[in-house]
Amino acid sequence: MAAAAAVLHALVALSLAGAVAAAGRGGEQPLSRIGIHRTTFAIQPGASVDASPLLLGLEGQDREWVTLTYNNPKPSKDDWIGVFSPANFSDSTCPSESQWVEPPLLCTAPIKFIFANYKNLDYEKTGKGSMKLQLINQREDFSFALFSGGLSNPKLIAHSKRVTFTNPKAPVYPRLAQGKSWNEMTVTWTSGYGTNEATPFVKWGLQGQIQSLSPAGTLTFSRSTMCGPPARTVGWRDPGFIHTSFLKDLWPNFKYTYRIGHRLSDGSIIWGHEYSFQAPPYPGEDSLQRVVIFGDMGKAEADGSNEFNDFEPGSLNTTYQLIKDLKNIDMVIHIGDICYANGYLSQWDQFTAQVEPIASSVPYMVGSGNHERDWPGSGSFYGNLDSGGECGVPAQNMFYVPAENREQFWYSIDYGTFRFCIANTELDWRPGTEQYKFIEHCFSSVDRQKQPWLIFLAHRVLGYSSASFYVEEGTTEEPMGRESLQPLWQKYKVDIAMYGHVHGYERTCPVYENVCVAKAASHYSGAFTATTHVVVGGGGASLADYAGVRARWSHVQDRDYGFAKLTAFNHTALLFEYVRSRDGSVHDSFTVSRDYRDILACGVDNCPTTTLAS
Repeated sequence: MAAAAAVLHALVALSLAGAVAAAGRGGEQPLSRIGIHRTTFAIQPGASVDASPLLLGLEGQDREWVTLTYNNPKPSKDDWIGVFSPANFSDSTCPSESQWVEPPLLCTAPIKFIFANYKNLDYEKTGKGSMKLQLINQREDFSFALFSGGLSNPKLIAHSKRVTFTNPKAPVYPRLAQGKSWNEMTVTWTSGYGTNEATPFVKWGLQGQIQSLSPAGTLTFSRSTMCGPPARTVGWRDPGFIHTSFLKDLWPNFKYTYRIGHRLSDGSIIWGHEYSFQAPPYPGEDSLQRVVIFGDMGKAEADGSNEFNDFEPGSLNTTYQLIKDLKNIDMVIHIGDICYANGYLSQWDQFTAQVEPIASSVPYMVGSGNHERDWPGSGSFYGNLDSGGECGVPAQNMFYVPAENREQFWYSIDYGTFRFCIANTELDWRPGTEQYKFIEHCFSSVDRQKQPWLIFLAHRVLGYSSASFYVEEGTTEEPMGRESLQPLWQKYKVDIAMYGHVHGYERTCPVYENVCVAKAASHYSGAFTATTHVVVGGGGASLADYAGVRARWSHVQDRDYGFAKLTAFNHTALLFEYVRSRDGSVHDSFTVSRDYRDILACGVDNCPTTTLAS
């Protein structure tokens, strides 16, 4: 029994250690602060939590606001309210760690929490409070619980009646992604319907024309596929079913409408909302193309919950700015550290709900970051605890990427005059590896006469960064990053390399081997000189610090939240903009004017072999 108890405590300790380690890098998941395994019952006479309304989604809504009123005869500043889903969070839901150890009272973390005195300044005097919290449809019912004892030693003193959506299983939060060919769009969504209960499909077609039906495949994953805690323990929540349909043979630039649905065994159909998208341009097509790129956004709550130490204060601003400018965006690429669930799986649903207005309208492509993939002994290049035991599984299932192997998570995108090569920094990229071969093939196989704009994307900084946490280690990059890849960037004349991981913005001069081959400017023209490196990891997670000493290659720094936007006007003109999330202002920009002969021109370390023969 002592040995089994030791195993249980070791699992909890490992989970907490991961939270502490992540906190040092600005990536602590607020839910990890709750010692849910230490919860005790302390039902307080006179304490209460009431929620209204109890039935949500009467008009088909996927999210609604619930009003809470609560009372505690013995109030404290440490009192807090947890939102639990499923509503039954008793010990009957706890998997037994072993036959010798009694499971804890509670073994499932809440999906969100908020302190009882939030916007209730007199709560500690009166013991009374009220607030509004937003719920999204997450396939299960909900209940609200009032705790004393703070986050570290919760004491359950009251809980509400059950709150539910009219159809908790409804298909929700579609996210588009470009398929493996330029004229294919994929639609991925989540529901509570398994294939034994309903058949998933998409009704779609050219706007205003006859619609057709396309089937969808269905995936899910289980607790046993998680690599460790908290994903395998207190953070586990059933992900439901994830469906993906492939809409093929699209006409370039035409507008399509679509609607996700499930046909039940009795023939009736459960419909989602209707959406629309514009089909991608033909590769090499000379037209206006606009792509937004950022990393490290995470999710935040519009109701103010879960905001421990301003965990992801810029996330909503970035989301709102993209929604505001959506008519001027053709694609979004989120290069890793997607939602910072860190093993608390409920957060993936909440993230897909947050980005749904964007991802349902334009392709929302994602890359893998340390907070999706890294876990000791799981094959990740870095052996830290940053994924909270997820080891890449939720990310690989919740979002479609056109990779040959979704576990590898590296792939390319051809979009009009762009070729994007998206690497996975959480797996080995060095010469001789499978990923290195992919990167070189992605660079070498593009026809620059048709697709002149070659962009490299990765989560961790494989190029150049002035982040203080790099400088403190005596470097300005991930170890072995640019040493491995800069010969490829230079040989194949990669225009821009962009990264996340460092939470802020930085742009270099066109740089090669630590030297500015050309002076940093707001306009570049003529032959390629060297790759411009850009860190755009200020999507929303807590900001990083820069080192006091600044290298010559560092041209612009901004410790703020924002995103990059690339606009290709045609084959010869490109605009780069860095946009601040808080107000939509353009803080930095540059343009590139380059003819095809400029791409062919000989430069530093990229001259092709020639012969004197005539």
